[in-house]
Amino acid sequence: MSTSLQEPKKPLIEWYRTPVDRELLKALNERSDARGLLQTCGYLAVLLATGTLAWLASLHWPVWVTIPCFMLHATCMCFLVNGMHELVHGTVFRTKWLNRFFLPFLSFPGLHNYEHFWASHAEHHKFTLHPPDDLEVVLPIIINMRDFLKGGIVDFPSFWRMAKWHVRTALGRFEGEWDTSILPETAVKKRRRTIRWARILVVGHSAILVLAIVKGWWQLPLLVTFGSFYCNALHRFCNSTQHIGLKDNVPDFRLCCRTMYLSPPIQFLYWHMNYHIEHHMYAAVPCYRLGALHRAIQHDLPHCPNGIVETWQEINAIVKRQQIEPDYQHNPELPAQATT
Repeated sequence: MSTSLQEPKKPLIEWYRTPVDRELLKALNERSDARGLLQTCGYLAVLLATGTLAWLASLHWPVWVTIPCFMLHATCMCFLVNGMHELVHGTVFRTKWLNRFFLPFLSFPGLHNYEHFWASHAEHHKFTLHPPDDLEVVLPIIINMRDFLKGGIVDFPSFWRMAKWHVRTALGRFEGEWDTSILPETAVKKRRRTIRWARILVVGHSAILVLAIVKGWWQLPLLVTFGSFYCNALHRFCNSTQHIGLKDNVPDFRLCCRTMYLSPPIQFLYWHMNYHIEHHMYAAVPCYRLGALHRAIQHDLPHCPNGIVETWQEINAIVKRQQIEPDYQHNPELPAQATT
């Protein structure tokens, strides 16, 4: 495609958003360096603590203690993608450069290319579940529970796919409908940044593997490079709830996103993304204020399941029905006073 040609602009969707008092919304949009540091540094401190514990256990404690320590660390590591997601939004810190400063620290260990992610995720927010403008999430999401649970123990296929993607991208090759859509040949600067970070990931994690072999530090790749690809069941049970079973091609986030309640420790690890309707409705609200936003608009939301078990009972019922009726999509019941 010639760089002189511009692709036609996609018509924006007129999304329904629950009305919020202007002053309240201004307060909710307020970013805080202190709360941003508490969330970001607190989460990184958890990873440092669990990683150190696992390493020390491998040196001094029996295997039946060491294995659970590595499992605990991996369980926490899997939520790196949610931290990267929030920093990419640029809403965690009031001081703008702090968002960019911490971004590599939450992207590199989990093998996440934040440049590519933002190119994709910006479209996901503008056109949520409206294919082909949003191909980041496409319904129906098919889950084989046996494979889902197996992947929650060891997810080597995802690691292999991601590793191949990074190598291909590092070589400057963009393939597939979605990649070539969000990063067309005309997006030279975006492609260059994506390639550069892919090369940093490939070289950096290759160096980790070489160092582990030379020094005999087998713990290092298990704690870093492979840390997000085993014992990720908790993350799967949280992150997979966001859109599964709901409706596509509707201009209402209440019908295509799911909010659920979680305990404070899991909500912290998940970067408060359990408030997913709220996050899509008002994406400028920092993650640590989504609970307050939820309380302000709760009267206008469908039922929010309480905890992972209730959430997956709801999802499982939808998935079973979809196996019988492939075109079925769950239509959450909105409050009687809700505006549609």
